[in-house]
Amino acid sequence: MKNKNTGSYLIAIIMAIIFIYPLYVLILIAFEPISLTFERLHPYQLPLVFTLSNFESSLKDLSLVSPVLRSVAVAFTVGILALVLSVPAGYGLYKISARYSNKIIMLLFVTNMMPAIVIAIPISIYFIKLGLYNNIFGIALAQELVVLPISVFIMLGGYRSMPADLENQAYVDGASFLSAFKNVIIPLIRIPLLISFLLAWMTSWDEFTYAVIISPLNPTFPVSLYDYVSRGEPFIASSFALLVTVPVIVIVVVLQKYLKGEYLSGGMKI
Repeated sequence: MKNKNTGSYLIAIIMAIIFIYPLYVLILIAFEPISLTFERLHPYQLPLVFTLSNFESSLKDLSLVSPVLRSVAVAFTVGILALVLSVPAGYGLYKISARYSNKIIMLLFVTNMMPAIVIAIPISIYFIKLGLYNNIFGIALAQELVVLPISVFIMLGGYRSMPADLENQAYVDGASFLSAFKNVIIPLIRIPLLISFLLAWMTSWDEFTYAVIISPLNPTFPVSLYDYVSRGEPFIASSFALLVTVPVIVIVVVLQKYLKGEYLSGGMKI
């Protein structure tokens, strides 16, 4: 048993190193001179020199500020839309047989199984006609195609994890559906609500394909960041990327205690 636990810990440590290493490289690029990173064939893997010159160069060029603010607006719009749509959708699936709700959930994920560019190009034509091209709401609607299946899945898990007797007791006591939903169900699913919003926000924050096709003239932060890298200024992009990544990491660390298994896996029930 002890050897089994040791093996599990080793695997967890290796996986953590694999996932943390890119962030570590980003920190090195942001805080080290270019001579020790991009100008070397084999960059040093240990911090040898500390500098803030990369951050100074990044902050002097404020052209990335507008894309960051646009990404924030899009991410909040995507998160709010995800809750507005997934809360009733998840409740409806919760009320029907698991046999059928599981099949519907799988159908929802079909969109995520397809390359985003295959979907983004056709819908961009309709977005132009509807006046949703090159604006925040258009990007948010397109990104909702990726976010909504995940949000519905989490909300379904949240509904399935709550005690059904409490809702039934509210009806027995004479509560209406709206009253029971507001005063009984919503407090019980507040954690899945938080998780759905957080994952929707983070998915939107990092999304690239829909953003670059739906809004090429008013780019979001990932699109602008790629533009800096393609123009040969990756050290500026790395510095600015670190500045906007740290708050996201802090949010995840603070909220990770709410990421319970019953909400993330309870969406599928046999």
